[in-house]
Amino acid sequence: MHHTSLIATIVAGLGLAFVFGAIANRLKLPVLVGYLLAGVVVGPFTPGYVADQELAPQLAEIGVILLMFGVGLHFSLKDLMAVRKIAIPGAVVQITAATVMGLGLALALGWSVGAGVVFGLALSVASTVVLLRALQERRLVETGRGKIAVGWLIVEDLAMVLALVLLPALSGVLGGEPPVDHAKGGAAAGGVLGAFALTVGKVVAFVAFMLIVGRRVIPWILHRIAHTGSRELFRLAVLAIALGVAFGSAALFGVSFALGAFFAGMIMAESELSQQAANDTLPLRDAFAVLFFVSIGMLFDPSVLLREPLAVLATLLIIVVGKSIAALIIVRAFKRPMSTALTISVSLAQIGEFSFILAGLGVSLKLLPDDGRDLVLAGAILSILVNPLLFAILDRILPKMIAKEAKARGETPPVSAADQPHAVLVGYGRVGKAVAEGLKGRTPLVVIEDDVERAEDLRKAGFETVGGNAVKPEILLEAGLDKATHLFVAVPNPFEAARIIEQARAANPQALIVARAYTDADVALLKQMGASHALIGEDEIARGMLSRAPRKPAPAVAGGH
Repeated sequence: MHHTSLIATIVAGLGLAFVFGAIANRLKLPVLVGYLLAGVVVGPFTPGYVADQELAPQLAEIGVILLMFGVGLHFSLKDLMAVRKIAIPGAVVQITAATVMGLGLALALGWSVGAGVVFGLALSVASTVVLLRALQERRLVETGRGKIAVGWLIVEDLAMVLALVLLPALSGVLGGEPPVDHAKGGAAAGGVLGAFALTVGKVVAFVAFMLIVGRRVIPWILHRIAHTGSRELFRLAVLAIALGVAFGSAALFGVSFALGAFFAGMIMAESELSQQAANDTLPLRDAFAVLFFVSIGMLFDPSVLLREPLAVLATLLIIVVGKSIAALIIVRAFKRPMSTALTISVSLAQIGEFSFILAGLGVSLKLLPDDGRDLVLAGAILSILVNPLLFAILDRILPKMIAKEAKARGETPPVSAADQPHAVLVGYGRVGKAVAEGLKGRTPLVVIEDDVERAEDLRKAGFETVGGNAVKPEILLEAGLDKATHLFVAVPNPFEAARIIEQARAANPQALIVARAYTDADVALLKQMGASHALIGEDEIARGMLSRAPRKPAPAVAGGH
């Protein structure tokens, strides 16, 4: 009586993603591997429970909406316009190159030209979720390289929106079956041009509506709700705006959910409440992004690896090598540094959600054979698995490359605090900020902060900053913990602090480690993990109050006046 496919799909998807993600993490593999494997387990091609094939992609779409909304919160129209000269021609040329390569493989497999065009287009567009996750993990969204990648992604999304509208109109010309409502008139040239003009007109109308109406209405709503003082109502308002604008943009203007959500976030970014909005949507973003990867795994038929091994390999090479080389050549042609070109090319070396939609549409129009959809899915799965490995290689070579480029420009790299005895501070909230200000001028300091905006504020304030989560040993090493004399752990979560202290103590047994705590149990845990001192806020407040309390009056002297 209480069983529903919605609840079962969410429970199975998140539950198995947690189990396999934890196993992958334990084996030092990307957690995405675990999420994808969880999808394969609950998919129709493996024995046992099969999750709802229609619900899972819809739940995943919510993750895409919230993710793009979050990116929009850290992206302005000015940023988008600043990269248009490279993002627009770059994305168009790269899509063309990938489509031609896909068409060549399709013809070699004996498919029609129409099938090749659909197949090539499906291989040309990168996954929003994968690209943005990789950039966010490395704190690259706010950088020049990250802004070009996001702008490139937006252009790709717009191109795919046009493709989805034009494919049904062109289906008859390309050798497929026109949709039912076009069966009588066919796909005449006027119909194609009309569909193109209508799509462009809708996109322009949507952008104009958001810039004229949305720019006034969205910040006004947020401020009105914020003044009520209800944190719950504010969080609900943010989610309602993100999801409502995404759905409305698709229903009324025909643009994608992702594009609508991005513009909603970009408009909301003009409000000073944008940071709170970003923080409030983060937990849901993460949860539904996981369901996105599970839904991809559900679509994958592992038998295609045995049926068509060479075709799968060729597909993967087009995505990972062909697209990457095309993007690298394009970025270098615009005289951008090699570090930027490599970042863009690695970011685009995978495919995702739009690829599945295009492949599904191609099959329904009888343009693309079922084997084509299987190859697209296999290419997506394998490229998503390979992409973190490519980024890991990039992470190793990029710092030296950037330093070399700076030297070639005549820039002298500053002396790093991490190369000498110094202090490391983890967390730049209220406590961390006070500690950082107190240490200024007393000792060289490196601050570790995983919030993008706080990290940027730190750099503007003149602090040497490492972006990332200090739980990761490589982040601690980047901050020079092995040469540090002191480590101050100011993060509020005691379990996260304990993990950081454990990693730090293993890397530097001699460092003096001071951490914040909330309870006596926290103090015991932190000291057990290696903290030299663990301070409870209430105790320190009490001491501060008592230091300002009236002193005990001196005893009266006998016989005195």
